Amino acid sequence: MSARIIDGKAIAADLRARVGEAVKTLPGQPALAVVIVGDDPASQVYVRSKVKETAAAGMRSLHVELPVDTPEADVVARVKALSDDPAIDGILVQLPLPAHIDAQRVLDAIDPDKDVDGLTDAGAGRLALGRPGLRPCTPYGCVILAKSTGEKLAGKNVVVLGRSILVGRPAAMLFLLEDCTVTIAHSKTRDLAGLCRTADILVPAIGRPHFVQGDWVREGAMVLDVGINRVPAPEKGEGKTRLVGDVDYEPAAERAGWITPVPGGVGPMTIACLLRNTVLAACVRRGWKTPAL
Repeated sequence: MSARIIDGKAIAADLRARVGEAVKTLPGQPALAVVIVGDDPASQVYVRSKVKETAAAGMRSLHVELPVDTPEADVVARVKALSDDPAIDGILVQLPLPAHIDAQRVLDAIDPDKDVDGLTDAGAGRLALGRPGLRPCTPYGCVILAKSTGEKLAGKNVVVLGRSILVGRPAAMLFLLEDCTVTIAHSKTRDLAGLCRTADILVPAIGRPHFVQGDWVREGAMVLDVGINRVPAPEKGEGKTRLVGDVDYEPAAERAGWITPVPGGVGPMTIACLLRNTVLAACVRRGWKTPAL
């Protein structure tokens, strides 16, 4: 068997286009504030991309960049000010934050109705209780990709590798809301390979390159590889790198029914879902008619 590719790049482009068309129908312009502390190169790239795509979708973007040594209290105060600003509809704090800052304190300064990353206590609680709210972007993107295959999700066995608040836990909750049977695996899980082989849908999200071996994948299973890892690529020249997922792609693709590539799979969905959340947040806050997204 050779897996069919789930083209996250194309699916994300379609969602971004639909968001852009929806914005044109709104009576005002939604606004997203992105806060970054420090000069981490990867974070800078992500933030620039988010700012660019927000503008391309016809929304207003506010880029707040703070020095790496900014005191925690000052970061919290800045985020709180954005939460209190009626002109701002969505707030995203780029993670990770510098070691001296308690990330959860910063995140909890975000108004839950502006929490476009779904990471506040209130946002996580709404998800856990199955109540309406803004869903975390990357795991929600995984659900969209899974649905794009046309496979019926209800009743599927889903194994999520990783229990982070960013992906693993919310991914488990989101697939549970789709009536899947969900198992969260982690570093203490016994017979991890055997557990993975029970999955109809396997969602590796641990940040370890090629950790999931091809024979861990059940024949015909769907693999949604969340991992984005930079590894040496000597074939490209000295000091060059390339991106790979948490799954050993080639052997896994021989067994899977559907699989996401890295890059071009789950990654592009994160920003597309962020734009979607910003529009939804603006509509709820401002009392505008919510478009179908």
